[in-house]
Amino acid sequence: MKWPEGKKFAFTIFDDTDFQTVENTAPVYEFLYELGFRTTKSVWPIKGSQKPLVGGGTCDDPEYLAWAQLLQRRGFEIGMHNATYHTSTKEETRRGMEAFKAHFGSYPKCLANHYSNEESIYWGNYRLTGAREFIHNLLLHYKRDGLFRGHIEDSPLFWGDICKEKVYYVRNFVYGDVNTLKACPYMPYYDPLRPYVNAWFAGSEGGEIDSYLNMLSEKNQDRLEKEGGACIMYTHFGKGFFRDGKLNPRFKKLMEWLSRKNGWFVPTDVLLDYLSSESGIHEITVQERAHLEWKWLLHKLRMRGTS
Repeated sequence: MKWPEGKKFAFTIFDDTDFQTVENTAPVYEFLYELGFRTTKSVWPIKGSQKPLVGGGTCDDPEYLAWAQLLQRRGFEIGMHNATYHTSTKEETRRGMEAFKAHFGSYPKCLANHYSNEESIYWGNYRLTGAREFIHNLLLHYKRDGLFRGHIEDSPLFWGDICKEKVYYVRNFVYGDVNTLKACPYMPYYDPLRPYVNAWFAGSEGGEIDSYLNMLSEKNQDRLEKEGGACIMYTHFGKGFFRDGKLNPRFKKLMEWLSRKNGWFVPTDVLLDYLSSESGIHEITVQERAHLEWKWLLHKLRMRGTS
């Protein structure tokens, strides 16, 4: 892949908003901004009406909203992590979409499902097909089989038509390779078995501080640069990156190391737009789908659970 501006590789982050407040995450973004990184932060546009399994700030909090809007003005992408932190009906999802547009000027270009929300689209066992779906259900003792219904047309949680109309990129599989494009060379891709999503993208494993640090080691950074690849780090900056009034020192060192490389540091939507402009939106085949699903399922087994 030939990257813009003579850059050797591409790097970005898609940050799920779980556990985040201005206090525990704003210092992370200030640090990234000063180093020249422009990444993607997801939000919950509306405050929930139920007690969350996993909470955090929402755009109904004026301070949180003002901070997210500041990030947008500074060049960060604001993505979406479902309407709020609990399962939402179609009307709640629609309200969340409209709130997002009112706050940020347009509908979200990139979205990631919140892990426990039952309106999550093509989530849980519906991410997989054939033997992979069967194995997934066995591993979970069928406890989540059929739980996620965002794409089920006769469900009150259905919002596939909204997703198709208003969202372009949705995150799917997360892999144990710093070069996300090598792990998923088809992205952004369209899956004809999952037509309510316009295009899917993958991520590299970094859901909390330890896995993030392991994935972005100096050795892995050097390999990413050598391969001329693209990394979309999947993480939660609310999970231990800023603690006891300071940034994790290893995180600081690794990001400083990365910032000195000749990388193209742009938000997720900019990176995906560039890939699609170069190669188009790829429609995956049966064989390619199986390849992606097996790779993710094996990674999930190694990690003992991942999004």
